[in-house]
Amino acid sequence: QVQLVESGGGSVEAGGSLRVSCVVSGYIDSRNCMAWFRQAPGNEREGVAAMNRAAGFTIYADSVKGRFTISQDNAANTVYLQMNSLQPEDNAMYYCAADSTRLGCSSDYWRVMSRYNLWGQGTQVTVSS
Repeated sequence: QVQLVESGGGSVEAGGSLRVSCVVSGYIDSRNCMAWFRQAPGNEREGVAAMNRAAGFTIYADSVKGRFTISQDNAANTVYLQMNSLQPEDNAMYYCAADSTRLGCSSDYWRVMSRYNLWGQGTQVTVSS
């Protein structure tokens, strides 16, 4: 059974950086889409970034473009989200997700939660002003 386990969240001041990790236990095709979502209290869960690991394709929400970077370490079976220039509006629980039922990341639908059948438990990111 495939599991996604996030880690690396924490508390930082505005302008700081954090890197969160998602370790994949079990097999996920490198052509499957993997993504990071986040959910702040009272808000809906939103897509932050996604990647097709085999193709090196990445895509980002406008709100994080230029500040966040999604990447992978194939040997460690891990997907990362490097977050720079963090702001209080980035406060949220961050979730790793994978779509093991399709190949590739759709630029039109990558932010649709229902496309992802595998989810981690989340890691909290807190940014203070």
